[in-house]
Amino acid sequence: MKSTMTAELPVQPKTSWSTITLLVGILLLVFASFISLPLKWCDFFSQDAVRTSLEFLRGFSPPELAPTFLERIGIATLETLAMSVIGTLLAAFFGMLLSLPASGRFGMTARFVTRGILNVLRSIPELVWASILLIAAGLGPFAGTLALTIHTIGVLGRLFADTLENCPPLPEATLRINGTHPIAAFFYATLPQSSPQMMSYVLYRWENNIRAAAILGVVGAGGLGQMLKYHLSLFQMQQAASVIIAMLLMVCAVDAISFGLRRIMTR
Repeated sequence: MKSTMTAELPVQPKTSWSTITLLVGILLLVFASFISLPLKWCDFFSQDAVRTSLEFLRGFSPPELAPTFLERIGIATLETLAMSVIGTLLAAFFGMLLSLPASGRFGMTARFVTRGILNVLRSIPELVWASILLIAAGLGPFAGTLALTIHTIGVLGRLFADTLENCPPLPEATLRINGTHPIAAFFYATLPQSSPQMMSYVLYRWENNIRAAAILGVVGAGGLGQMLKYHLSLFQMQQAASVIIAMLLMVCAVDAISFGLRRIMTR
């Protein structure tokens, strides 16, 4: 006797009205944004605007390639790299410490308080932190390093806390049920699971801090940014072009190093 099986077609999920309302609201918000902003596209692509921009760009060529000037750029590049590395490492350490209570491991009260602190730290941009810290620390890379550290603590602390919360709790719970100390269970079960994602966050923030460190010099925090502000303020465009090229090369090199480290970690 031949049995016949009828395959049931999958039922297509119904689109809820809340989803449709949200999408329509987003589209209306985008449309209202374009209408409310005075976007002068015609003036931007006008003949005078193009001619003025080309004349301004011609002032950057040729870049300054004097050996003494290139030596100064090399020192400023190393200073910018040092600011980003130290700021990122300190932020990763303190962000990890704050992520433990922010992930709810010490109760809900500690979670809300710590997350509030992390929100404040990351809500204030690096430039604002640098402007505040320049009053206390003075001009130079120290204030820039502190600004990067404080802002990045807020970012990495929140990301680390979310990573710990989303980590599967069963391995750590199994160790604790079998008599393992909670600290040992955390280091042997939860941390190994979440460390690859945390390291990826640290490398990504290092890439961002390289760019931020190059800009923090505009407010006097040292590095390539301070050189760029100095030469632009004196309309020394050729020297400024050399500094901009050094920034681009440094960012490309850091992106390549970060990509290589992520590949090694995933393997």
